[in-house]
Amino acid sequence: MNEFEWRRQLRDLRQPVLPQHDLWPSIDAALDQPAAAAEATTKAPPRRPRQRLALAGLAASALLVAGIGWQLWPMRHAPDVVRTDVAAPVWKPSDPRLTGAAVELAAARMELRQALQQAPDSPALRRLLERTRLQQAQWQGRMRDAG
Repeated sequence: MNEFEWRRQLRDLRQPVLPQHDLWPSIDAALDQPAAAAEATTKAPPRRPRQRLALAGLAASALLVAGIGWQLWPMRHAPDVVRTDVAAPVWKPSDPRLTGAAVELAAARMELRQALQQAPDSPALRRLLERTRLQQAQWQGRMRDAG
């Protein structure tokens, strides 16, 4: 059997079908019943599912509030302290070709220290200061290797 035969059979099912017994007597009897009997037969849904749904909603709300509070809670450990008041050793290369690099690195470190005084908790500035220190150490190593 393929799809076309299934569709043809479904189209054939689209015919009016008469009920097996007459429905009007049961409908008429239901309409003639007194209102109290009708209410007794149609009970209100039990409150258990509603209460469970309300409790589940409250639990989800509490969990959401706890999660947000946990994310916004300040860090419990002290942030890493970068000492900016410590004077860096002045690098004065003997090679005149490295003098320009020494001046640029010293200026960069000075600017980064000033920026860290304005924003002491900035991890990006700390990384830049560390990277500048590493670059200066690399240049000093190159000077030692060359000389």
